[in-house]
Amino acid sequence: VQLVESGGGLVQAGGSLRLSCAASGFTFRLYDMSWYRQAPGKARELVAGINSFGGSTNYADSVKGRCTVSRDNAENTVYLQMNSLKQEDTATYYCNAHYRFLDYWGQGTQVTVSS
Repeated sequence: VQLVESGGGLVQAGGSLRLSCAASGFTFRLYDMSWYRQAPGKARELVAGINSFGGSTNYADSVKGRCTVSRDNAENTVYLQMNSLKQEDTATYYCNAHYRFLDYWGQGTQVTVSS
């Protein structure tokens, strides 16, 4: 099982990034997918989630209206489009796959937003 995040980097406040998470080794289309983030000294928090069929999404209040989560089940990939980035969005972003009692995590991708 692998979840490989990419797309992170250094961006100025107000800018945009698109994170990708490529999945392999499991039946991607069965899994609900989520993006979490963890800033230094803080707990990991849910940013956005999308159900297995892509018909339902949810977002943390802090990113509503600025982020969009999507998935491509044919490509086994989930995305997080982040716009109007703020310094407080600086964190390591992790991809999560969940199905029943199974949870898989990626290694994370760093997002740093400068002023």
